Amino acid sequence: MIQQESRLTVADNSGAKEVLCIKVLGGTRKRYASVGDRIIVTVKNALPSGNIKKGTVSKAVVVRNNQGDPPGRWIIYQL
Repeated sequence: MIQQESRLTVADNSGAKEVLCIKVLGGTRKRYASVGDRIIVTVKNALPSGNIKKGTVSKAVVVRNNQGDPPGRWIIYQL
């Protein structure tokens, strides 16, 4: 479960290595995010040659979690 102030490792090629969760999107009383949920993050550690810089605020999607996700769970992206 991901909540506010959780530090996360990034699993894409944006150049960010570590981010901090600022807010879990999806309602005023939603406290935790799991796989497939959207969150707002700020970059805490980034590669010097990356596209994104330290301190940038952006939206993200949780794609991996160690907290009891059932095996075979699918994430579907709608464009």
